Parts: sequence; C-alpha cells; structure tokens
Amino acid sequence: MKRTGSAIWTGDLKSGHGALATHSGVLKDTPYSFATRFEAAHGTNPEELIAAAHAGCFTMALSAGLAQAGFTPKRLATQATLSLELVNGNWSITSVHLENEAWVPGIDRQKFAQIAADAKANCPVSRLLRADISLTAKLEASGAT
Repeated sequence: MKRTGSAIWTGDLKSGHGALATHSGVLKDTPYSFATRFEAAHGTNPEELIAAAHAGCFTMALSAGLAQAGFTPKRLATQATLSLELVNGNWSITSVHLENEAWVPGIDRQKFAQIAADAKANCPVSRLLRADISLTAKLEASGAT
C-alpha cells in the first residue's frame, strides 16, 4: 500500500509560496508559505500536517490495542504538539508531545497506561519519525544552468 502527497513551490523562501496536495484529494492546492510555517500566519504547514498525522495514527493504534485487550473506548481524543526549533543553525523537529484523553469503561489506569505506551511506540507515524529517509532528486534539463 502506498500513499502519496505532493508539493509545488514558486519563488524564494521568504516571498515564495506553495501548494500541497494528496492523492485522495483531501488536500488539493492547499496553500502554504514562509509566513504559515514560521510566522503563525493563517494556513497550514508541513509540521502541522505531521502533528495531525501523528495524532490520528496514535489514536487508531490506541483503539486497536484497547480492542485486543478486550476494551471498547467510548471516546479517544489526542492532540499532538510538534516542536520546530532552530538547532545549530538548522530548523529541526525536536519533539512531539501526544496528549490523550480517553473514556474507556472497565479499564484500570495501569493497563491503560501500558496500552497507550505501546501505541505511542509502535504506531506507524511514531516509527516513521525514527526511520531512514531516502531521496531521489532529479533536476529537469530546463532548470539546469
């Protein structure tokens, strides 16, 4: 199974702008810019999308773990807060904090904490953030100087 997302950028970093899209069409020509990424302007940015993906992935993994243990949650709500910081001159994602509120009938705190810790460690997005990342970069002939 493969999922795709794409980005187009025009111009320099500060005054340029771009658009994000997903193959599913959920995001289509969704604008982003330096201001939406680094200056809190209205709009999205890559880090916000990573945070949303992590919150969604963790919450589904937690639901699956609870089901495997015989529990059915009434509601799971997760917020992911991603920190983007300047480290040694490079913008870096330094942490993601997952904050979850769960309503799960019949479970004790210790069992819930164990299942939540497993979901945090093993959801695909958590594993991605530890993964090797590969790149194929191709300069089109018309873009070469």
